[in-house]
Amino acid sequence: MAPLLQLQDVALSFGGTPLLSGVELTVDAGERLCLVGRNGSGKSTLLRIAAGLIEPDHGTRFLQPGTTIRYLPQEPDFSGATTTLDYVEAGLAPGDDPHPARYLLQQLGLTGDEKVNTLSGGESRRAALARVLAPSPDILLLDEPTNHLDLTTIEWLEAELTARRSAVILISHDRRFLANLSRGTAWLDRGRIRRLERGFAAFEEWRDSLLAEEERAQHKLDRKIVAEEHWLRYGVTARRKRNVRRLAQLQALRQSRREYRAAAGKVALTGPLADKSGSLVIEARRISKAYGERPIVTDFSIRVRRGDRIGFVGPNGSGKTTLLNLITGGLEPDSGTVRIGANVIMATLDQQRESLDPTKSVTDTLTGGAGDSIMVGGRSRHVVGYLKDFLFPPSQARTPVGVLSGGERGRLLLARALAKPANMLVLDEPTNDLDLETLDMLQEMLADYPGTVLLISHDRDFLDRVVNGVIVPEGNGRWNEYAGGYSDMLTQRGADLVRERAEPAKPAPATIADDAPVRPARPTKRRLSFNEKHALEKLPGEISALQTKIGALHARLSDPNLYARERAAFEQASAELAAAERDLAAAEERWLELEILREDVAGQ
Repeated sequence: MAPLLQLQDVALSFGGTPLLSGVELTVDAGERLCLVGRNGSGKSTLLRIAAGLIEPDHGTRFLQPGTTIRYLPQEPDFSGATTTLDYVEAGLAPGDDPHPARYLLQQLGLTGDEKVNTLSGGESRRAALARVLAPSPDILLLDEPTNHLDLTTIEWLEAELTARRSAVILISHDRRFLANLSRGTAWLDRGRIRRLERGFAAFEEWRDSLLAEEERAQHKLDRKIVAEEHWLRYGVTARRKRNVRRLAQLQALRQSRREYRAAAGKVALTGPLADKSGSLVIEARRISKAYGERPIVTDFSIRVRRGDRIGFVGPNGSGKTTLLNLITGGLEPDSGTVRIGANVIMATLDQQRESLDPTKSVTDTLTGGAGDSIMVGGRSRHVVGYLKDFLFPPSQARTPVGVLSGGERGRLLLARALAKPANMLVLDEPTNDLDLETLDMLQEMLADYPGTVLLISHDRDFLDRVVNGVIVPEGNGRWNEYAGGYSDMLTQRGADLVRERAEPAKPAPATIADDAPVRPARPTKRRLSFNEKHALEKLPGEISALQTKIGALHARLSDPNLYARERAAFEQASAELAAAERDLAAAEERWLELEILREDVAGQ
């Protein structure tokens, strides 16, 4: 059966190194393909070529006659539309049923009456999704569909795409979203596509094995060049034809080495640490905030200690940013008190890319136009060297911000925020547009960061890896804190976050991120169960016993003659040691989880 869409030998260059070179891509009916690659590798450009919006320099694009295709860009264009319903209906073809347009808007928490010039980031993304989904096309091309979406909408979108028959090609930084939806992976690497006929869950191991093999091949090439150069200096004979042929082979090897494009390096994320803050970083007591008759935060208390990593999650419009601003001192509460601890120095990363001036160069954005040096962690660094830590080549130092990709702008915001010494990071949607490798480095940096981290995120995998506490809305301005990551919160809460369908209403004040209402729910108070209390009392003794056992097994295995003398005893002791170390790790992790939970319960 012929593919619905086929790209053959596609090449595109914007001057200098080709962006795409000999790209081959086929899309069959019902395909579920994720397109992955580094920021700036050309993923969005390739998607626009597939959508027929850009003509490549070379190659062909074939679309099966009668095939319908819809493309979701990172930044939708709302020109020509007045309301969200106008915008969605404009994406329908003549003869399409208009009913799905309003239905999808309601499913996505919109009424259709919202003015497009007042939409927040989350609302504009939901309207754009309704526009591409309403015609039920044969092929959906989705570029970062989860950006600015809340968790309830992301999970709705997963279910909606799973139920559809459309072929889907998607670009996303959300690991869990990719793993749940994809059945094939296209890796855009150094201008070419490599394809894995398995979902994203298998991609990273496959990619690492390919890169390791490539590195070994380049090492062999380097050694061969060295050997041939040695022959050139010392082994040339009087046999002219043989020498000419071998010299030509050496020149070919050198040419191959020159043309080789190495994989991009890793981002070197570091957060310059200011002097330690006090043990108590923030204490908020019974704070409340309302806009008109709508309560955003009601009677909320929290104590944030040095080293805490707390995530704020919830539907758009529930007031996450408002709550974060209240407890960090950026907004005055209507009632209650907020106390910032001693020597707290904050660095903030705002989710709004609009804080970057598109006319300024990358260098001027970092230095404020004051030369070519930037202070990082109290010492002066040349801006080009600092940009290399974030994978910006020297050629991009004078590039206007307006021509950067979404991911490159995300890295630039990180570079600007992390240049300032701080002992508390306040991050609002830090994962938006970042590629997977940069996300990995951000997670590692936050894991090693000795200060305090407060963040808003809708990335479930990122939350599970980074935070040790999650604050969620329970409705009517009530907020609860749960120990652990996002998955732990779901287990403790016993229910997922829910957003009501939108109803026509007065617009919410501009200080709230979105105007989607939140379903009221009774606040729940977590209590330790009998089994949890028993485990908390029993675990320290078990941990001590395991540590003693491990010490004894280490001492036994340190005997250099044990293996030769009693091989069976050596193998048994090794197996017991491995089992004891696993048990110890599990016991320590469980004890830490319960201890955090105990402190959380005591503070309610």
